[in-house]
Amino acid sequence: MQVKYFTNLDQLEDISAKEKEKLKKVSQRYPFRANDYYLSLIDWNDPLDPIKRIIIPSIGELNAWGELDPSEESKYTVMPGLEHKYDSTVLLLISNVCGGICRYCFRKRIFKQPNQEYLRDIEAAVDYIRGHKEVTNVLLTGGDSFMLPTKRLKLIVGKLREIGHVKIIRFGTKMPVFNPYRILEDSSLIELIKNYSTPQKRIYIITDINHPKELSKKAIKGLKMLFKAGAILTNQTPLIRNLNDDPEVMAELFRRLSFIGVPPYYVFQCRPSVGNKEYAVPIEKGYKIYEEAKSRVSGLAKSSHFVLSHASGKIEVVGMNSKKIFFKYHRAFKNKNSSRFFSCKRNSEAYWLEDYDALACIS
Repeated sequence: MQVKYFTNLDQLEDISAKEKEKLKKVSQRYPFRANDYYLSLIDWNDPLDPIKRIIIPSIGELNAWGELDPSEESKYTVMPGLEHKYDSTVLLLISNVCGGICRYCFRKRIFKQPNQEYLRDIEAAVDYIRGHKEVTNVLLTGGDSFMLPTKRLKLIVGKLREIGHVKIIRFGTKMPVFNPYRILEDSSLIELIKNYSTPQKRIYIITDINHPKELSKKAIKGLKMLFKAGAILTNQTPLIRNLNDDPEVMAELFRRLSFIGVPPYYVFQCRPSVGNKEYAVPIEKGYKIYEEAKSRVSGLAKSSHFVLSHASGKIEVVGMNSKKIFFKYHRAFKNKNSSRFFSCKRNSEAYWLEDYDALACIS
């Protein structure tokens, strides 16, 4: 099935003219993109529909809050489209487009300036990785890695598989739920996974599934095909206000993911990107929601970590008491800080580490 893409709200019949006019300023500032399959999941009579929350602009995005590069990815950019923040992992931004643009995306800058940051010189990137033998993991993302034609993906993966010290190739993608037909109707993609996900060097697919409603029968069928082809699947999601900031919604997402073989990996604190105040939940409230959700599930449904993808590293929230909140570096840019434990005085209005007395916390 050939899905139809929309980049203009005027193309959508289910939004009133009055609402379109109100949201025009939002879509002019932060691009809109969706497809007819994903939009078909929306119950337009439900003002709180979760798919609508993910993909349709909200006037709250005009709130002056946040930064274009909240995790300071530019600091770790070696060349356009290649980031090397942690010794063992290189991130390649191989695509500058997604199947749809989530309204709370932390890389809005890529869609605002689509020709600047994604990788175009794959040979230079491969040479860089070949010259850094500490790199065992390469993450292919963007944008969405599965937006590239399979022929292009095969070229990239093939070159990476020629590098002996690269053991894991990871795809970051939301296409299994944005457009399952990308998987269901492309046998060459399944063959790529079969050929390059070997017993000694697995392909990992990191999905971005944010709400149980995204797990349609077609989406689950596509995920099953990837799994049967030999990929290891796991999921990450941001915690988003009025989407999955309810313990039972999050617990149901954890359950269903674990049941279908896509166990939870990370739950991210919503990054303070421009326009994201509308979607962010304070850290301490988010942690309570996350812990209550985990308390309602068992087994692999409990396997996630609640983290801040901070400029200095991935910082896990590991606990709170009446006075303090406790953090641990899940992975740090400075290796000496990896696994470092620290605490801060509680602040119920904190959305990011800098909202605490961060220097005092870490020192």
